Amino acid sequence: MKKILIAALMLASISVNAQKKKGFTPLFDGKTTTGWHTYGKDFAGKGWNAENGVLHFDPKLKNKDGGDLVTDKEYGNFHLKLEWKVAPKANSGIIFFVHEDVSKYKQTYLTGPEMQVLDNDGHPDGKITKHRSGDLYDMIQSKSEPVKAVGEWNLAEIISNKGKLTFKLNGVKVVETTMWDDNWKNLIANSKFAKWEGFGTYKTGKIALQDHGDEVWFRNIMIKEL
Repeated sequence: MKKILIAALMLASISVNAQKKKGFTPLFDGKTTTGWHTYGKDFAGKGWNAENGVLHFDPKLKNKDGGDLVTDKEYGNFHLKLEWKVAPKANSGIIFFVHEDVSKYKQTYLTGPEMQVLDNDGHPDGKITKHRSGDLYDMIQSKSEPVKAVGEWNLAEIISNKGKLTFKLNGVKVVETTMWDDNWKNLIANSKFAKWEGFGTYKTGKIALQDHGDEVWFRNIMIKEL
């Protein structure tokens, strides 16, 4: 078991180094939550545990001290890459362009659009169109579903460049759209966010990993600013 763990860490290190050469910067050092904090706080909640190259959210550990984890830094044009896996029946998400103003917005999702992370077959949201893994949550359904089985790692990519938004899941483009134009406003108007002032309007913001109350893992989190 120890040999397997060491081999996995070595492969992760090789992967990160290769991405660095392509201009990507790690957002997670594999050991600590440095560079991240719970939304509206100045620390990372106890539910988030960094160990052996993996950022793990365990709802059993949060003891009312969970919450979405957000980057300390804001991003505008970027290419985000990370890997995720979920426990059976789990729900989470990758939220971006989060405007951290807790006096006005109590949660990350009140401003930031989301790439859905889900056990499609085990969670009730899997029965809802535009709520499945890889979807632009409640706005655009994925073109296909290249998601892997529960417990396996998925590679997610979010690319936002001068208003053009692209989602990739396991190397496959699943969502393409343009933000902030009339079509974007129409997408919002026909979603659950229609009356949420500020949702999807910010052109810079923080990246969030969602505490939806379920167990989820993230690793190899990195970003390239465009």
